[in-house]
Amino acid sequence: MEQKLKHVAVPSSEITSHSAYLSRRGFLKAAGIASAAAFLAACGVNVTSTPGAGSATPTVTQSPPVPDNAQGLAADELGSPLNTLAEITNYNNYYEFSTDKQAVNPLSRDFKASPWSVDVGGMVQNPKTYGLEDLLKFEQKERIYRLRCVEAWSMVIPWTGFQLSDLLNEVQPMTSAKYVHFVTLMDPSRMPGEKDPLYPWPYSEGLRLDEAMQRLTIIATGLYGEPLPNPDGAPLRLVVPWKYGFKSIKAIVKIELTDQRPQTMWNTISPMEYGFYSNVNPYVPHPRWSQASERRIGELSRRPTLLFNGYADEVASLYAGMDLRDNY
Repeated sequence: MEQKLKHVAVPSSEITSHSAYLSRRGFLKAAGIASAAAFLAACGVNVTSTPGAGSATPTVTQSPPVPDNAQGLAADELGSPLNTLAEITNYNNYYEFSTDKQAVNPLSRDFKASPWSVDVGGMVQNPKTYGLEDLLKFEQKERIYRLRCVEAWSMVIPWTGFQLSDLLNEVQPMTSAKYVHFVTLMDPSRMPGEKDPLYPWPYSEGLRLDEAMQRLTIIATGLYGEPLPNPDGAPLRLVVPWKYGFKSIKAIVKIELTDQRPQTMWNTISPMEYGFYSNVNPYVPHPRWSQASERRIGELSRRPTLLFNGYADEVASLYAGMDLRDNY
């Protein structure tokens, strides 16, 4: 049996749960979904393909560099206003607590994010366990980033955090290291969603080492000038603004450098839908909806999705010569 995949508009309520879909994982494997090349639009850094019918025209934009210190600014470098703290903390995908975005805040209210430690090791010269207090000693920067969810909604968030490269430089990656693997806390007593057997817990994510070293890649420790709220991944989350939001893993307890591409949660669940790279690309549709446009939380209308989420000037060189159809 072969599934027919088509582009559909994302409903206004957004995609709030994958539970029903995940329960069919066994069926999907047995069905033998056609390869990505059969349904992904051809794309690359310089793309001229036409997006799915009925969607907004994707936009490649040139923008000024993201400032290191955006404290007090009310908009990102493209002029988009910040989302409110209430919007940012009350609309979250955080399956460790719930598949219901609006239930995450109340369910995470009593989560204790201190004390906290992160093991950093693998292919490094100086493996170390860092306490939260140690990580806060790295230079903290105020960065305003757009967050683009794979579900085609977005926000503009004022993060506080430090560049991941600062941490990696301190532990000194070995020359053989090629990837960075991140793991979330596994504690169902504190994160009740981790009791759900449909998901391969703990949540894990990964980047190529050069992606991890790019200056826009940060470990967020706060937002709006305050410590990171529980529903947004307290006390530490990865933020990679040119990738879909699920790459920005929350509540990190382990960072491991490796020479093998790490398994990641959503890529393990459905590799045809959630690629390892997951760069924001309006020309590569999700199998169940177009990525050519997005809905900014707090707005009614849709806006064109920007290639690499508008950060192409800073990150496109990482993928020079790569076919983004095959490396989605």
